[in-house]
Amino acid sequence: MAPFHGMAENPTLTLERDLELIEFLDKLGFHEAWIGEHHSAGFETISSPEIFIAAAAERTKHIRLGTGVISLPYHNPLMVANRIIQLDHMTRGRVMFGVGPGLLASDALMLGIDPSVQRDRMAEGLDVILRLFQGEVVTEKTDWYTLSEAAVHLLPYTKPHPEVAVASAVTPSGGRLAGKYDLGMLCVAAGDRAGFDALDVNWRIAQEIAADNGRVMDPSRLRLVVSMHLAETREEAERAVRFGLKGQVDYLNNNMPRIFVPEGEDTTDWFIEQKLAVIGTPEDAIARIERLFEKQGEFGAVLLGANNWADWHETLRSYELYARYVIPHFDNSNAAREDSYKWVTKHQSELTGMRKAAAQKMIDRHESEWKDKHANDAVGDDAAAPSRPKAGEESTFG
Repeated sequence: MAPFHGMAENPTLTLERDLELIEFLDKLGFHEAWIGEHHSAGFETISSPEIFIAAAAERTKHIRLGTGVISLPYHNPLMVANRIIQLDHMTRGRVMFGVGPGLLASDALMLGIDPSVQRDRMAEGLDVILRLFQGEVVTEKTDWYTLSEAAVHLLPYTKPHPEVAVASAVTPSGGRLAGKYDLGMLCVAAGDRAGFDALDVNWRIAQEIAADNGRVMDPSRLRLVVSMHLAETREEAERAVRFGLKGQVDYLNNNMPRIFVPEGEDTTDWFIEQKLAVIGTPEDAIARIERLFEKQGEFGAVLLGANNWADWHETLRSYELYARYVIPHFDNSNAAREDSYKWVTKHQSELTGMRKAAAQKMIDRHESEWKDKHANDAVGDDAAAPSRPKAGEESTFG
């Protein structure tokens, strides 16, 4: 969740809907939600993922909540460490710590930061934060922060500390840090062409760096971000995204031209034809995720890139369809049910015979008892129990 909200929308209500979405995902059984940090350009309206997570944690029960991501060059590392530790305690271990260099050059320029130094500063800040999480006392001075006997006054609730993940898109910086420090990876552009092409490359870089440090990367902590909008049919999905897809494409290109729609073509039609996201049915979502497995091999989670391409109720329906049909396809939660169904099918004749025999036995017993009870009635030997359905005419439901 960046998030992305059209410029005409009430900003207060969009923030409320973002919180409502996390509540809805919690009820649907989604495992994680990651929330971004942005300070300019108008569309991505959450400036503090920590504040948002604190509010979302109070509204939810199970879903884990991550910073996706905190832009480390914008903050003193001691302040970041303390805020994450506080959230770790307040959420009883449901917080995850995602970090990145900061994506929007406009954010960096407002802070007087040269974008060319952001990745180096992220690496410096991350190193200090990990040491602070361990209880280390840090004294050091750089060209952008000074720490003098700095230490956290609360150790993390999660031992040894909350899960840490680093953003990775096309450049190798994320993979290098993940390998060096044994971190998870958030592949934020796995759905677009350049990010998809770089997936296995950056994972190999992480593995190589990890091996140099005597470790092995854990693929369960590799998360791939893909944008989707689902409906019962492709036609419905394509109609729904006309609500806001073009606005988001225009925003992304306004920030940095990257999605080149040929002149004269309809943006939404072109976007769908290029398959830059899944805009279709749950079956289409399953097929795209299978492609990710073919490209990457084992990985830990698909993260759905939150968007507002469709109106609110159709957006909720998209997540519901994903939870109902896509998640169980991959987590095998229906495997036992399917085996049970197949077993009954295999033994249908035998089970049907047993059921009919048991029903007839009960009918015969009752009729015998009824005759014994009414043997001395005026009707005498002509007494008979009330009529019952013929064999094979049992109730549909039991």
